[in-house]
Amino acid sequence: MSHAFISNKLIHTSTHPPHLFPRLSTSKQNIKPHTLISNIHPMVTTNRFSPGFITKVADNNAGLVGEDTLSHLKSQLLQQLQGINRGIFGVASSKKSDIEALVKLLESQNPTPDPTLNLEKVGGCWKLVYSSITILGSKRTMLGLRDFITLGEFFQTIDIQKSKAVNVIKFNARGLKLLNGKLTIEASFEIASKSFLSFFHECHKIQKTMIMMFLFGILQRVDIRYDNSTITPDQLMNVFPKNYDLLLGIFNPEGWLEITYVDDTMRIGRDDKGNLFILQRSEQDSLALHINF
Repeated sequence: MSHAFISNKLIHTSTHPPHLFPRLSTSKQNIKPHTLISNIHPMVTTNRFSPGFITKVADNNAGLVGEDTLSHLKSQLLQQLQGINRGIFGVASSKKSDIEALVKLLESQNPTPDPTLNLEKVGGCWKLVYSSITILGSKRTMLGLRDFITLGEFFQTIDIQKSKAVNVIKFNARGLKLLNGKLTIEASFEIASKSFLSFFHECHKIQKTMIMMFLFGILQRVDIRYDNSTITPDQLMNVFPKNYDLLLGIFNPEGWLEITYVDDTMRIGRDDKGNLFILQRSEQDSLALHINF
């Protein structure tokens, strides 16, 4: 899952951040699900993209757009992500705006608006292609990410049956004969809307549509709890003895994550710290990444 990519304090027991739920509205204009989606993730247009294409998406108020339109939007987004190293070392503000605009268009046409009820679309292995989390200035220097450590791929494997997620961040140390290693962070997750879904099934006097309106904001949300983390091989731990907490603080997924878009090949999420994550489904599997749940 994201979550994200699925970042707070580790080692110490932490308290889950409070959940913020949308107020129940009785206004008539909020009755249609697609209108609510638009209110949560308003359309953002920019003249850097094909105007006709964006107009086609923005004008489609009858429901979800076709696969061809979504595929085209995803292609535009992936094109914007080329050459920026997942955004980890910062992105120009204009580029960041372009990415955010395309993300909001995709979110507004999410083919899976209730992902916590369709977790089979979330499970499996994903590769991070963009994150708004950045490592800049002194943090980058302290972690040796300027000329000593090179970051490799970021993978996330989600086991739906066990409610577990594992983030694997690969890297190599040039000063140690290009020694390859990885940081593995394991976490557990729980559907945030679980108790509310129970209420939904038991309550018969409240209009069904209005209850779904109330629940919509949390049908995308999962609560994430950090379990443990390791760096392998052991020699690499010697590189981070004083800055391990800093490293974990950046990548710790604890908190909550909203899955704002998911289909068969792409997943987008936003966490409680305001971070954005874009992932693509990967052909890698847990065995290939040497992950044991």
